Amino acid sequence: MSLFKKSKTKVEKVYLDNAATTRVDDDVVKEMIPYFSEKFGNASSQHFIGQEAKRALEDAREVIAKSIGASREEIIFTSGGTESNNFALKGLFFSLGMASSNSKEFKGPQKNHIITTKIEHDCILNSCKWLQSQGAEITYLNVDKEGFIDLKELEECITDKTLVVSIIHGNNEIGTIQDLEEIGKICRKKGVYLHSDACQSYTKADIDVKKMNLGLLTLNSHKIHGPKGVGALYINKEIKSIITPLLHGGGHEFKLRSSTENIPGIVGFAKAVKTMNSKNVKEIKRLRDKLIDGILKIPNTDLNGPKGDKRLANNINVRFNNIEGEAIGGFLDSYGISSSTGSACASHSLEKSHVLTAIGLSHLQINSSIRLSLGKYNTEEEIDYVLDKLPVIIERLRKMSPIQ
Repeated sequence: MSLFKKSKTKVEKVYLDNAATTRVDDDVVKEMIPYFSEKFGNASSQHFIGQEAKRALEDAREVIAKSIGASREEIIFTSGGTESNNFALKGLFFSLGMASSNSKEFKGPQKNHIITTKIEHDCILNSCKWLQSQGAEITYLNVDKEGFIDLKELEECITDKTLVVSIIHGNNEIGTIQDLEEIGKICRKKGVYLHSDACQSYTKADIDVKKMNLGLLTLNSHKIHGPKGVGALYINKEIKSIITPLLHGGGHEFKLRSSTENIPGIVGFAKAVKTMNSKNVKEIKRLRDKLIDGILKIPNTDLNGPKGDKRLANNINVRFNNIEGEAIGGFLDSYGISSSTGSACASHSLEKSHVLTAIGLSHLQINSSIRLSLGKYNTEEEIDYVLDKLPVIIERLRKMSPIQ
């Protein structure tokens, strides 16, 4: 039975954790099925069945490239956002950061400096931490109370040793959308590469790799109603010739990502991109605003992150001051409403959110916060249901709380 089926009298399930993952679109599933059983060939094989898979691979590559203003040969398929982010940072450092210090012929300064932010996804922060053990120097930019970096601080931090600036486009916890076009202008002027993790923003916010001066861009499928286990890394043509692969083998993906391509997943990824459209995003944003407005009517409640168009269309992060967020999530779940107290990628951890810490929230405020994230299958009826149940939950928990 579908989680989204409703009875005649009430909503049964409301899935509001779409920033963690999304339900795969029915049309995406239909598009993928033939590549499991009928068109099952290896895209590297020269026979008809193999070349049938190859055509599907290249058609999908064209779809992804067109969606961000790139060329098809600049799209490298990966297993998802984490791999793409690791590839971007480590691939550049292995080729330019370490090589420059070891090469006798290298005459310029060692390019071992990476600039990122304090609100990146864990896979960026942990990659930077590991690269630091390999000799990289890392600068972590501060953010303001809404999660935005200071462009002046970024410019002042860039030196002749800076290799790459890596700044998340749409934050996975508080929805902040950074101004990549202005950031790109700074990086262009300073002559450094710009990478962005766009896993959350892809298809929900405008992305043009040329206008934004992006050298590398991370994308994935399962945040946009596509299958899990597939993503892509846009690599500008100039960088393709110098970046070091993480995986070596048969030379797949322009010799940059060896491994037999996941054709069903890649086909599904491209179909998901085609099915997401401005109408979907506009409706998601309308429901987001309705939910935010309704929640903020609850006394002693605040929004974490920015409002309006500077926020991801599907993201809501609110704090119900002096109430434990885990308790709110537990009560919501008892009513069939799925939520999150942070990034699902780190949900096993009891550590406080580094993102909410970076925007200046206290430990108590962080623990009082929950994230609700929408997808294209959410309905007005579901939002009304949440706004009916949530005030009751909060009132009950406030009466139980020792802190008022």
